[in-house]
Amino acid sequence: MDSIELLEAQHRTLEDILRKVLDTSDEISTAALFAKAGDELTIHLSAEEVVFYPAVKARRTEDILLESLEEHLSLKRLLADLLVLAPSDRTFEPKFKVLKEQVEHHHKEEEEHLFPKVRKLLDAREREALGSEMVAHQERRRREGEPRASVVGATGAAARLD
Repeated sequence: MDSIELLEAQHRTLEDILRKVLDTSDEISTAALFAKAGDELTIHLSAEEVVFYPAVKARRTEDILLESLEEHLSLKRLLADLLVLAPSDRTFEPKFKVLKEQVEHHHKEEEEHLFPKVRKLLDAREREALGSEMVAHQERRRREGEPRASVVGATGAAARLD
């Protein structure tokens, strides 16, 4: 699958899951949906940081990528904060809303600014190969189990753009 199409599809899926977390009224369902959202967000961010961003790093994308990595750090910090809260905690919902808003902002930035440049930098074949590499990376992360737990140790600084 084309790497950009993969990321855009994952953006819509994440936004849908995040919306459902807020629409759910019982604590058990909220906790289960939040765990799913946390795992999906974590593997999505990981694939961008480890596979996609390094592959598309170029003079015309570096500023966008550095900003994106800072946004990832903010998302990881919010997710780490939320992981220790019960959905019934009075700060869970407001903090979750901030996470949701930041995820949506990050997706918009990538789709409006980064992805058009990447389409010019990489041809369809290169984007397909990159998409396959990203899927393989994400499958490895899923097999590790509870990917969301890894964000707790990844909140000190933004990932590096090597």
